[in-house]
Amino acid sequence: MKLTGRALRGAVGGAVGTLALTGLRKVMDRVGLVETTAPEQVVKRAEEVGLIGDIGPFTRRLLILAAHFAYGVSAGAAFGALRRECAGRDAEAAVGAALGILSWGAGWSGWLWILGVHGAPWQQRTPRVLLPVLDHAFFGAVWGLVYRVLRRP
Repeated sequence: MKLTGRALRGAVGGAVGTLALTGLRKVMDRVGLVETTAPEQVVKRAEEVGLIGDIGPFTRRLLILAAHFAYGVSAGAAFGALRRECAGRDAEAAVGAALGILSWGAGWSGWLWILGVHGAPWQQRTPRVLLPVLDHAFFGAVWGLVYRVLRRP
């Protein structure tokens, strides 16, 4: 399959993975495990540095949602571009989870920290630092399963 087709299928997997992750985060929020998400932190940082002017709560929520889906769909497209082969269900879920953890590493340990969105994960002294790792693995596993379905002939 050509790169474009893999990336498009990956983007669809990213959208579905983002929806699933949104549901997981709602559950985690209800039990008190999630305080703020990365998209919320990104929008807050953009406000702090003046990239976003005075906006109302509805517009702020839309920006957070757009950031969340943009990241998920973009990551999914990148994952799809990287996947040249397609394996069985378990293997694709495992590969997806590994790619999800890789995206966590790039984001939480890389560009989000560098841009001052939040502190480096290795400097945090709470077990909650592991929650984003787990939800990125969940996102990736869902992505892998969806990607497998879309790749089948």
